[in-house]
Amino acid sequence: MSLDFIPRLDAAALFAGDAASVAEARRGAMEVGFLTVYNTGIPAARVREVLAAYRAFFEQDQAVKASVDMAKTGSNRGWGGPQSEQVDPNANPDYKEVFDIGFEVQGSDLPVHAANLWPALPEGFRATLEAYYAEARALALQLLAAIAGAVGEDPHWFDGAFSQPMALLRGNYYPARPDWAGDKDFGIAAHSDYGCLTLLATDGVPGLEVLTRTGDWIGVTAEPGEFVINFGEMLEMWSGGKVKATLHRVKGSANERISVPLFFNPDPETNVAPLGTGQVIRAFDHLQRRYDETYVHLQAGR
Repeated sequence: MSLDFIPRLDAAALFAGDAASVAEARRGAMEVGFLTVYNTGIPAARVREVLAAYRAFFEQDQAVKASVDMAKTGSNRGWGGPQSEQVDPNANPDYKEVFDIGFEVQGSDLPVHAANLWPALPEGFRATLEAYYAEARALALQLLAAIAGAVGEDPHWFDGAFSQPMALLRGNYYPARPDWAGDKDFGIAAHSDYGCLTLLATDGVPGLEVLTRTGDWIGVTAEPGEFVINFGEMLEMWSGGKVKATLHRVKGSANERISVPLFFNPDPETNVAPLGTGQVIRAFDHLQRRYDETYVHLQAGR
Protein backbone atom coordinates (compact mmCIF):
# COMPACT_ATOMS: atom_id res chain seq x y z
CA MET A 1 0.00 0.00 0.00
CA SER A 2 1.25 3.49 -0.87
CA LEU A 3 2.51 5.81 1.84
CA ASP A 4 -0.14 8.22 0.53
CA PHE A 5 -2.32 6.28 2.97
CA ILE A 6 -0.86 8.48 5.74
CA PRO A 7 -1.62 12.19 5.22
CA ARG A 8 1.35 14.60 5.14
CA LEU A 9 0.38 18.12 6.23
CA ASP A 10 1.87 21.59 6.30
CA ALA A 11 1.19 22.49 9.94
CA ALA A 12 1.12 26.23 9.26
CA ALA A 13 -1.56 25.73 6.58
CA LEU A 14 -3.57 23.51 8.94
CA PHE A 15 -3.42 26.09 11.73
CA ALA A 16 -4.52 28.78 9.26
CA GLY A 17 -7.62 26.77 8.38
CA ASP A 18 -6.64 25.77 4.84
CA ALA A 19 -9.55 23.64 3.62
CA ALA A 20 -7.47 20.93 1.95
CA SER A 21 -5.24 20.59 5.01
CA VAL A 22 -8.25 20.39 7.34
CA ALA A 23 -9.78 17.67 5.15
CA GLU A 24 -6.58 15.63 5.24
CA ALA A 25 -6.31 16.10 8.99
CA ARG A 26 -9.86 14.79 9.29
CA ARG A 27 -8.94 11.72 7.23
CA GLY A 28 -5.81 11.17 9.31
CA ALA A 29 -7.70 11.39 12.59
CA MET A 30 -10.94 9.60 11.71
CA GLU A 31 -9.79 6.95 9.22
CA VAL A 32 -6.05 6.35 9.61
CA GLY A 33 -5.05 7.28 13.15
CA PHE A 34 -1.75 8.67 11.85
CA LEU A 35 -0.44 11.65 9.92
CA THR A 36 2.83 13.52 9.46
CA VAL A 37 3.38 17.27 9.77
CA TYR A 38 6.08 19.70 8.68
CA ASN A 39 6.57 23.47 8.90
CA THR A 40 5.66 23.33 12.58
CA GLY A 41 7.87 26.11 13.91
CA ILE A 42 10.26 23.64 15.57
CA PRO A 43 13.34 23.66 13.33
CA ALA A 44 15.21 20.56 12.20
CA ALA A 45 18.32 21.82 14.01
CA ARG A 46 16.49 21.71 17.34
CA VAL A 47 15.35 18.14 16.73
CA ARG A 48 18.88 17.05 15.75
CA GLU A 49 20.18 18.61 18.97
CA VAL A 50 17.67 16.58 21.00
CA LEU A 51 18.47 13.37 19.11
CA ALA A 52 22.20 13.94 19.72
CA ALA A 53 21.60 14.48 23.43
CA TYR A 54 19.70 11.22 23.75
CA ARG A 55 22.33 9.37 21.72
CA ALA A 56 25.07 10.66 24.01
CA PHE A 57 23.10 9.43 27.03
CA PHE A 58 22.40 5.98 25.62
CA GLU A 59 26.05 5.50 24.56
CA GLN A 60 27.21 5.73 28.18
CA ASP A 61 28.13 2.66 30.22
CA GLN A 62 25.17 0.80 31.66
CA ALA A 63 26.39 1.52 35.19
CA VAL A 64 26.05 5.25 34.52
CA LYS A 65 22.53 4.86 33.13
CA ALA A 66 21.58 2.62 36.04
CA SER A 67 22.12 5.54 38.41
CA VAL A 68 18.80 6.92 37.10
CA ASP A 69 17.03 3.59 36.65
CA MET A 70 13.27 4.08 36.83
CA ALA A 71 12.97 0.60 38.34
CA LYS A 72 14.07 2.22 41.62
CA THR A 73 11.00 4.45 41.56
CA GLY A 74 7.25 4.06 41.51
CA SER A 75 6.95 6.20 38.41
CA ASN A 76 8.11 6.45 34.81
CA ARG A 77 11.02 8.83 35.33
CA GLY A 78 14.56 8.10 34.24
CA TRP A 79 16.16 5.23 32.33
CA GLY A 80 14.44 1.98 31.43
CA GLY A 81 16.74 -0.79 30.28
CA PRO A 82 16.04 -3.55 27.77
CA GLN A 83 13.07 -5.74 28.74
CA SER A 84 11.74 -3.07 31.13
CA GLU A 85 8.46 -2.77 29.19
CA GLN A 86 5.98 -5.22 27.74
CA VAL A 87 3.30 -3.54 25.65
CA ASP A 88 1.93 -6.81 24.24
CA PRO A 89 1.34 -9.65 26.73
CA ASN A 90 1.62 -12.13 23.85
CA ALA A 91 5.11 -10.91 22.93
CA ASN A 92 8.35 -10.83 24.89
CA PRO A 93 9.33 -7.61 26.73
CA ASP A 94 10.68 -4.99 24.33
CA TYR A 95 14.43 -4.92 23.68
CA LYS A 96 14.69 -1.13 23.39
CA GLU A 97 16.02 1.29 26.03
CA VAL A 98 14.19 4.46 27.06
CA PHE A 99 14.71 7.65 29.03
CA ASP A 100 11.61 9.46 30.31
CA ILE A 101 10.87 12.87 31.77
CA GLY A 102 7.52 14.42 32.59
CA PHE A 103 5.63 17.38 34.00
CA GLU A 104 6.68 17.98 37.60
CA VAL A 105 4.22 19.24 40.24
CA GLN A 106 5.92 19.95 43.53
CA GLY A 107 4.16 18.27 46.44
CA SER A 108 2.01 16.02 44.25
CA ASP A 109 1.72 12.39 45.28
CA LEU A 110 0.71 11.32 41.77
CA PRO A 111 3.38 9.29 39.93
CA VAL A 112 2.49 11.08 36.68
CA HIS A 113 3.73 14.33 38.29
CA ALA A 114 6.81 12.87 40.00
CA ALA A 115 10.18 14.61 40.07
CA ASN A 116 12.41 13.88 37.12
CA LEU A 117 15.64 11.91 37.48
CA TRP A 118 18.58 13.58 35.76
CA PRO A 119 21.96 11.98 35.07
CA ALA A 120 25.16 13.90 35.74
CA LEU A 121 26.23 13.35 32.13
CA PRO A 122 26.12 14.08 29.27
CA GLU A 123 26.72 17.78 29.79
CA GLY A 124 23.77 19.94 28.80
CA PHE A 125 21.39 16.96 28.65
CA ARG A 126 18.84 18.42 31.05
CA ALA A 127 18.77 21.90 29.49
CA THR A 128 18.35 20.48 25.98
CA LEU A 129 15.47 18.20 26.95
CA GLU A 130 13.66 20.78 29.08
CA ALA A 131 13.74 23.36 26.29
CA TYR A 132 12.42 20.91 23.72
CA TYR A 133 9.81 19.54 26.14
CA ALA A 134 8.25 23.01 26.43
CA GLU A 135 8.26 23.56 22.66
CA ALA A 136 6.80 20.13 21.94
CA ARG A 137 3.96 20.58 24.45
CA ALA A 138 2.99 23.89 22.86
CA LEU A 139 2.94 22.33 19.39
CA ALA A 140 0.94 19.32 20.59
CA LEU A 141 -1.73 21.59 22.07
CA GLN A 142 -1.99 23.49 18.78
CA LEU A 143 -2.37 20.22 16.92
CA LEU A 144 -5.10 18.97 19.25
CA ALA A 145 -7.12 22.15 18.74
CA ALA A 146 -6.76 21.80 14.97
CA ILE A 147 -7.76 18.14 15.07
CA ALA A 148 -10.82 18.94 17.21
CA GLY A 149 -12.00 21.42 14.61
CA ALA A 150 -11.21 19.05 11.75
CA VAL A 151 -13.42 16.28 13.18
CA GLY A 152 -16.33 18.64 13.78
CA GLU A 153 -15.85 19.42 17.46
CA ASP A 154 -15.27 22.78 19.12
CA PRO A 155 -11.62 23.85 18.61
CA HIS A 156 -11.74 25.04 22.25
CA TRP A 157 -12.63 21.54 23.44
CA PHE A 158 -9.27 21.16 25.19
CA ASP A 159 -9.04 24.63 26.72
CA GLY A 160 -8.07 24.35 30.36
CA ALA A 161 -7.44 20.60 30.22
CA PHE A 162 -3.65 20.81 29.87
CA SER A 163 -2.50 23.21 32.60
CA GLN A 164 -0.66 20.39 34.45
CA PRO A 165 -0.59 17.75 31.74
CA MET A 166 0.41 14.14 32.10
CA ALA A 167 2.88 14.76 29.29
CA LEU A 168 5.74 12.30 28.98
CA LEU A 169 8.81 13.01 26.84
CA ARG A 170 10.74 9.89 25.95
CA GLY A 171 13.91 9.00 24.13
CA ASN A 172 13.77 5.53 22.56
CA TYR A 173 16.98 3.73 21.64
CA TYR A 174 16.44 0.78 19.33
CA PRO A 175 19.67 -1.19 18.83
CA ALA A 176 20.17 -3.24 15.70
CA ARG A 177 17.83 -6.22 15.89
CA PRO A 178 19.64 -8.86 17.97
CA ASP A 179 20.70 -12.15 16.40
CA TRP A 180 18.72 -14.00 19.07
CA ALA A 181 15.45 -12.20 18.29
CA GLY A 182 12.57 -14.45 17.30
CA ASP A 183 8.99 -13.99 16.19
CA LYS A 184 7.96 -12.64 19.60
CA ASP A 185 10.82 -10.16 19.98
CA PHE A 186 10.41 -6.49 19.02
CA GLY A 187 11.96 -3.10 19.60
CA ILE A 188 8.40 -2.39 20.67
CA ALA A 189 5.62 -4.86 19.98
CA ALA A 190 2.29 -4.04 18.35
CA HIS A 191 0.26 -1.62 20.45
CA SER A 192 -1.88 1.49 20.33
CA ASP A 193 -0.79 4.45 22.42
CA TYR A 194 -2.60 4.98 25.70
CA GLY A 195 -3.27 8.70 25.78
CA CYS A 196 -4.41 11.53 23.51
CA LEU A 197 -1.79 12.60 20.99
CA THR A 198 1.75 11.44 20.31
CA LEU A 199 4.20 13.84 18.66
CA LEU A 200 7.09 11.74 17.36
CA ALA A 201 10.46 13.02 16.17
CA THR A 202 12.87 10.51 14.64
CA ASP A 203 16.38 10.33 13.21
CA GLY A 204 14.94 9.29 9.83
CA VAL A 205 15.97 5.64 10.10
CA PRO A 206 13.07 3.36 9.02
CA GLY A 207 11.51 1.09 11.60
CA LEU A 208 8.06 2.33 12.62
CA GLU A 209 5.26 0.28 11.04
CA VAL A 210 1.53 1.05 11.07
CA LEU A 211 -1.27 -1.49 10.70
CA THR A 212 -3.74 -0.46 8.00
CA ARG A 213 -7.46 -1.20 8.12
CA THR A 214 -6.85 -3.93 5.50
CA GLY A 215 -4.38 -5.73 7.76
CA ASP A 216 -1.13 -4.65 6.08
CA TRP A 217 1.89 -3.30 7.95
CA ILE A 218 3.35 -0.23 6.23
CA GLY A 219 6.42 1.79 7.16
CA VAL A 220 6.30 5.46 8.04
CA THR A 221 9.36 7.69 8.35
CA ALA A 222 10.02 11.34 9.10
CA GLU A 223 13.28 13.22 8.79
CA PRO A 224 14.32 15.49 11.68
CA GLY A 225 12.07 18.56 11.55
CA GLU A 226 9.06 16.58 10.37
CA PHE A 227 6.87 14.78 12.90
CA VAL A 228 4.75 11.66 12.96
CA ILE A 229 1.45 12.23 14.77
CA ASN A 230 -0.77 9.47 16.07
CA PHE A 231 -3.73 9.29 18.40
CA GLY A 232 -4.24 7.16 21.48
CA GLU A 233 -6.91 5.18 23.24
CA MET A 234 -7.84 8.04 25.55
CA LEU A 235 -8.69 10.39 22.69
CA GLU A 236 -10.55 7.65 20.84
CA MET A 237 -12.71 7.14 23.94
CA TRP A 238 -13.04 10.88 24.69
CA SER A 239 -14.18 11.61 21.13
CA GLY A 240 -16.75 8.83 21.17
CA GLY A 241 -14.80 6.88 18.59
CA LYS A 242 -14.43 9.71 16.08
CA VAL A 243 -10.64 9.75 16.38
CA LYS A 244 -8.89 6.43 15.81
CA ALA A 245 -6.11 4.81 17.82
CA THR A 246 -4.12 2.59 15.45
CA LEU A 247 -1.82 -0.34 16.14
CA HIS A 248 1.87 0.19 15.36
CA ARG A 249 5.20 -1.48 16.13
CA VAL A 250 8.96 -1.42 15.65
CA LYS A 251 10.30 -4.81 14.66
CA GLY A 252 13.87 -3.59 14.21
CA SER A 253 16.47 -3.94 11.49
CA ALA A 254 20.22 -4.03 10.97
CA ASN A 255 20.36 -0.31 11.82
CA GLU A 256 20.04 1.27 15.24
CA ARG A 257 17.39 3.96 15.58
CA ILE A 258 16.49 6.80 17.95
CA SER A 259 13.03 8.30 18.24
CA VAL A 260 11.61 10.93 20.58
CA PRO A 261 7.88 10.76 21.29
CA LEU A 262 5.97 13.26 23.36
CA PHE A 263 2.95 11.47 24.83
CA PHE A 264 0.59 14.40 25.38
CA ASN A 265 -2.18 13.77 27.87
CA PRO A 266 -4.48 16.07 29.89
CA ASP A 267 -4.53 16.99 33.56
CA PRO A 268 -5.15 14.01 35.86
CA GLU A 269 -8.66 15.05 36.94
CA THR A 270 -9.92 15.65 33.40
CA ASN A 271 -13.06 13.70 32.54
CA VAL A 272 -12.24 11.77 29.36
CA ALA A 273 -15.53 9.88 29.10
CA PRO A 274 -17.21 10.11 25.68
CA LEU A 275 -18.66 13.55 25.12
CA GLY A 276 -22.31 13.90 25.99
CA THR A 277 -22.68 10.55 27.79
CA GLY A 278 -22.74 11.86 31.35
CA GLN A 279 -20.14 9.28 32.36
CA VAL A 280 -17.06 10.13 34.41
CA ILE A 281 -13.70 8.56 33.57
CA ARG A 282 -10.75 10.26 35.19
CA ALA A 283 -7.77 10.66 32.84
CA PHE A 284 -5.31 9.61 35.54
CA ASP A 285 -7.15 6.35 36.21
CA HIS A 286 -7.11 5.37 32.54
CA LEU A 287 -3.47 6.22 32.06
CA GLN A 288 -2.15 4.70 35.29
CA ARG A 289 -3.96 1.44 34.62
CA ARG A 290 -2.25 1.16 31.24
CA TYR A 291 1.15 2.08 32.73
CA ASP A 292 0.71 -0.61 35.39
CA GLU A 293 0.10 -3.13 32.62
CA THR A 294 3.21 -2.09 30.68
CA TYR A 295 6.10 -1.19 32.98
CA VAL A 296 7.69 -4.32 34.39
CA HIS A 297 8.85 -2.52 37.56
CA LEU A 298 5.26 -1.47 38.32
CA GLN A 299 4.00 -5.05 38.04
CA ALA A 300 6.07 -6.39 40.94
CA GLY A 301 3.36 -5.85 43.52
CA ARG A 302 0.53 -7.28 41.47
